[in-house]
Amino acid sequence: MRTIIINSIPGVGYTAAMTSGSSAIDIRRHSRGARADLADQVAIEEPLEIRIAHTTPEGRAHQSISITMRTPGNDHELAAGFLYTENMITNRDDIVAVETCAENVVRVELHPDIVVDLGRLRRHFYMTSSCGVCGKASLEALHASGIDTLDPGAMAIAETVLLAVPDKLRGSQPTFEETGGLHAAACFDANGDLLVTMEDVGRHNAVDKVIGRLFIDGQLPASTLGMMVSGRASFELVQKSLVAGIPLLAAVSAPSSLAVETAREFGMTLVGFLRGGTFNVYSGSERLKT
Repeated sequence: MRTIIINSIPGVGYTAAMTSGSSAIDIRRHSRGARADLADQVAIEEPLEIRIAHTTPEGRAHQSISITMRTPGNDHELAAGFLYTENMITNRDDIVAVETCAENVVRVELHPDIVVDLGRLRRHFYMTSSCGVCGKASLEALHASGIDTLDPGAMAIAETVLLAVPDKLRGSQPTFEETGGLHAAACFDANGDLLVTMEDVGRHNAVDKVIGRLFIDGQLPASTLGMMVSGRASFELVQKSLVAGIPLLAAVSAPSSLAVETAREFGMTLVGFLRGGTFNVYSGSERLKT
């Protein structure tokens, strides 16, 4: 059993070391009628079980709360970010320690004073499982969780700076370069410098890993940072960024309708199709400077 007390990493520019993010396999490549047997790299996808140790009326309990398919690496950040974006914890002192207690199993030791609302967690899974809950109910749930409208003056970024962020993100994706099969997320400042970059097979996991690192380093709420994601911008990614206090979410691809509605409701700047020197602004254009 390996126990790790969460510590800060000094400085900025934290890029995840994805040493186990890919695996070599033998394939047969077909090209213009020719065939060749060769080795290829594929992104690893394995389940991660997140457990918590928490206080109940009957005493201390150890309970599994989530199993997610993810790319191994930065599992402690993923667990911390997941608990934070699900509003199960609110500050760094809520976590006493994180331990890798078995292969693909992480346990988070919560402070004895923390009361865990497992019913709320189950309700959120219901809200985000595409089971027919309307957008109005989703927005009401966010308001009920205590999320406030973002400060429009907390961050401003030049358009030229924002346009440079996707290339920086792509340049910090070592496992994507090997496999072509991973998503990435990064937080960046008003100068366009990437502070934390993470890769994963799931966009939501990559975002949780970034937010988990910020949480561990005591940098939340991140009211002066933006979040850049590969792929599309879904409601879930907007929700996670809102919980972290991040005022700007930019995506390489399109946002969903509920992502746009949510961003407008809470005053978030939402940018889509940020690539090739162009982008669309769906909400919060006041944060973008010419």
